[in-house]
Amino acid sequence: MRTPRPLSRGTAAALLAVVLAACGPGPGAEGAGDDGAGDPYFPKAGNGGYDVTHYDLALSYDPDDRRLTGTATIDARATEDLTALNLDLQGLDVDAVTVDGAGARFGREGQELTVRPRRALDRDARFRVVVRYSGRPETVTDPDGSEEGWLRTADGALALGQPVGSMAWFPGNHHPSDKATYTLSVTVPEGLRAVSNGEPAGEETEDGRTTYRWHTPEPMASYLATVAIGRYDVHRAETAGGLPLFTAVDPEQAGASRAAVKLLPEVVEWAERRFGPYPFSSAGAIVERPGDAGYALETQNRPVFAGAPDTALLVHEIAHQWYGDSVTPRTWRDMWLNEGFATYAQWLWEEDHGEGSAQSTFDRLYSGSYFPDAGTNAALWSFPPADPPGAAHISATPVYWRGAMVLHMVRGTAGDEAFGRLLRGWAAEHRHANASTDDFTAYVEKTVPDKDFSRVWEEWLYGEGRPESAS
Repeated sequence: MRTPRPLSRGTAAALLAVVLAACGPGPGAEGAGDDGAGDPYFPKAGNGGYDVTHYDLALSYDPDDRRLTGTATIDARATEDLTALNLDLQGLDVDAVTVDGAGARFGREGQELTVRPRRALDRDARFRVVVRYSGRPETVTDPDGSEEGWLRTADGALALGQPVGSMAWFPGNHHPSDKATYTLSVTVPEGLRAVSNGEPAGEETEDGRTTYRWHTPEPMASYLATVAIGRYDVHRAETAGGLPLFTAVDPEQAGASRAAVKLLPEVVEWAERRFGPYPFSSAGAIVERPGDAGYALETQNRPVFAGAPDTALLVHEIAHQWYGDSVTPRTWRDMWLNEGFATYAQWLWEEDHGEGSAQSTFDRLYSGSYFPDAGTNAALWSFPPADPPGAAHISATPVYWRGAMVLHMVRGTAGDEAFGRLLRGWAAEHRHANASTDDFTAYVEKTVPDKDFSRVWEEWLYGEGRPESAS
């Protein structure tokens, strides 16, 4: 290590101020908001003490060196008196933090970035945190082995965030219970495109780099935020009702995706008839190459597909715009409210298009003849959909398929007409908000008060194993 030359008193004082701004107490320091939102499966996800209202993310990315440079401007409201607060950020280097324009001390411990403002924040105070950061963003491996976070693709990158991967590319309150609006700009080498959620808000090219701007005016959980960087064929259209559609397709998937792009307006219009008014200002899709991601995800406004989707998958992800994106789970234990509804939407589409009734699908699942292998048929009954045994199981078979069976049992108890009203009413009552399983069961019982749903909840939603009767 080199020995530095002596410093003047003024220079030494300036450097000391920088060090104090860059260092500070870590998570758990006295007066800090909680370093987790209390999720039963992801206890470190999210944070306590504040509510984010808006994220303004300014990003720059070069696929050649895989370096991301970002400035996150976070507008929030304190929900308690705060001398410090935590943000979730995995990897990446934090260069500077300010709170309301003044330099703030900060510390790092795991995924927690603890920020200590110069002045304490009073309950209900509105404040702004600005974080400047850089580095090579990480790919996050989930408890079930799937990958999320920042994924390197053949011609760029793809950011996916379910359940916690968004912390790999921007600091924030990364739990579904804290939704916010977003403004995002992404600067990439000229010739590449950056696609995100919401509405295109302009683009400009200078000195060989192009900046793309996007705005999401409706509240969004951070796990639904996405950025796709690469070469895309862009398609713009409208539904019959005038809803804008923006679809970006990797050129290698253009031919295979043609049918899905053409079908998209029809799927959205069908879903509006079934579930009520579309909850966002535009719809669309991002179609990547099959090797760029291992799954599809219902990113808000614009679901991401790993390869050209078939009709069932397109219906599933569009249904999520109501159930999951607009009505967002309160915790990850409530995941079946996302996947059960979206899976049941597939059954309704098939029923409405003469491809088989929801009852026939339910019967084959119950009899153990639906899936081609005995192991998956047996796994359907491995745990109740409303109570996965751990974080690795929130996307397992019972959450999707048995979750849909719960809804079919609700339909059978309520009757078709009341069930149709229930689907639309649930989406309307919790539009752009969060809801739990308890909220749903209470809503069903309030909406259809003359029916008894106790067996549905006890045996199908929370019961262990296969119920003795399917009627």
